[in-house]
Amino acid sequence: MTITHIDVVSLPVSDQERARDFYVGTLGFELVRQNKMGPAQQWIQVAPKGAQTSITLVTWFDTMPAGSLQGLVLHADDIDAEVAALTAKGVQMPDGVQDAPWGRYAVFTDPDGNRLVLQGRPPRA
Repeated sequence: MTITHIDVVSLPVSDQERARDFYVGTLGFELVRQNKMGPAQQWIQVAPKGAQTSITLVTWFDTMPAGSLQGLVLHADDIDAEVAALTAKGVQMPDGVQDAPWGRYAVFTDPDGNRLVLQGRPPRA
């Protein structure tokens, strides 16, 4: 048995369409799949372009209320440019880019309050 990668992460949201619009329209993710799962639910799966791991926007887990995911880490090759672009689209990053021994990062939330971390490479010595 060999596990090769994380395939899908469930992200709890209150409104799947609004969340899809944020992840695709604002963050620039690709819509991987969108299918009906009954009268009130859909399977909406999004991912950064070229990524192996994707996110499914879920409303059906009682133990995962919308906004309860904290610390999903996304990577950006140029964090300063990405933060500037997202800020221009209205994404709030009140602390801006922070430096840490392991890299540079900025924290923001999606429309439901899920806390996301945008991480870049560590500063050069």
